[in-house]
Amino acid sequence: MRITYATEATPGRQNEDYVVAGPEWVVVLDGATAKPGVDSGCVHGPGWLVRQLAGVLAERLGVEDEAPLPDLLAEAIKATGEAHADTCDLNNPDSPSATVAMLRRRGGVLDWLVLADAAVVLQTDDQVRAVIDDRVDRLPAYTVEAVRAARNSPGGFWVAGNRPEAAYESLTGELPAERVRRAAVLSDGAARLVRPFGLTDWEGLLDALDEAGPAEVIRRTREAERTAELERGKRHDDATAVFARP
Repeated sequence: MRITYATEATPGRQNEDYVVAGPEWVVVLDGATAKPGVDSGCVHGPGWLVRQLAGVLAERLGVEDEAPLPDLLAEAIKATGEAHADTCDLNNPDSPSATVAMLRRRGGVLDWLVLADAAVVLQTDDQVRAVIDDRVDRLPAYTVEAVRAARNSPGGFWVAGNRPEAAYESLTGELPAERVRRAAVLSDGAARLVRPFGLTDWEGLLDALDEAGPAEVIRRTREAERTAELERGKRHDDATAVFARP
């Protein structure tokens, strides 16, 4: 695949997104920023978690190119947990977590995985399809207590954190690679021009990534963030945008 990407932190903060890519695959991770005053039971933050997950996934994708993507993610979650089980409370429901989006070319097949609120966008000759795990958008409440109860829980939403079985709750699929003209892999911060701002659609976002590049899409997102009316969520967010041609 031909892959280009850009990633940028929330202004004034460290970047808790992470992107890692190889010749035939790309992974985007987005660490969940801890709420002030919430004890995660962990001496590490989301930035450490996404780097650890990315390292294991890069190793696995490099040598296990036929393995199902959920299996690879489950292995990465398990290995990352083992890396800090001696120092951190992995049973804490507020333990650091991350969203994950993966895109891989496996011979003549393009397959993908999406866990939590990242996105994979695919354009074929007859349609543009956005694969988004929107379960977090359908929670009845967003208090710390409500989100804690829903995280990695049936009827709630799933993230990569301290439970390897979360990998099997991801959205997955595949298409013949020859059918896919172009694709994007996005953290939710890089998808904001479409949702929630509604300033373009998914095809328009692909056009912008294709013609202007990922860094320009993030710049336009920052401009929109300054004036947007938000019902929920952060004014700014870490943003990672990947454009790919299979």
